[in-house]
Amino acid sequence: MSFFQDMISVFKKKELLFLESYKESEGVYSFLFEKEKDLTWKAGQHGLFTITNKKIKNPTRPFSVASAPTENIVKITMGISADPSDFKKAMLELKEGKNISMSGPVGSFHLNDNSPSLLIAGGIGITPFRSIIKQLEAEGNRDKQQIQLLYMDSKKSYLYKDELDEIAENTSISVTYLDSRDDLYQEIDKFTYQYNGKYYIAGPKSMVDSVNAYLKNNDIPKRNIKRDVLIGY
Repeated sequence: MSFFQDMISVFKKKELLFLESYKESEGVYSFLFEKEKDLTWKAGQHGLFTITNKKIKNPTRPFSVASAPTENIVKITMGISADPSDFKKAMLELKEGKNISMSGPVGSFHLNDNSPSLLIAGGIGITPFRSIIKQLEAEGNRDKQQIQLLYMDSKKSYLYKDELDEIAENTSISVTYLDSRDDLYQEIDKFTYQYNGKYYIAGPKSMVDSVNAYLKNNDIPKRNIKRDVLIGY
């Protein structure tokens, strides 16, 4: 059913008014857009964003919506190198009041029940989890769902750290910062609900594949694992 819903969503385009951009950390930028009243998404989903203010090759890229549905903005975050793609150059050139278009939202990477959940982020893979955690905060995590976030970043940049720390301080959601794969695996093994919990992994393909294999080798059922491989970030 979700496949057909995604296909329908792809044909629903919204024009997003650009508000501002700012640097999150070295080589990482966030872009904020005005949210139309009838635009919504499930926390963790992504949209297909298209540059419309100039002609470029490959003008459409998928990005997780880093803002929660309860926030009044659409936020996306991406890494931008010293030699960026045409798409990312165009993003940096956006001026206040200009538009880009968004198709979607699409994807099944979102919480869909109240199971205890382990959220595993690698680097820029924190973006869908910001949306999920901000949404839980806004809803008051009503059922006191057991949520743990493991955030691995070898550079120790830890995007959104101040926000995440504040949420962890004021909710039952726990956040652990890590900088190595070995430490990550040790923390995964501590997950209290190891075999009946849900596992959500987001990050670069090599990291997602590695963690997915580790979970399967530890007898975590495939149905309990959701993956979000981030491309183009």
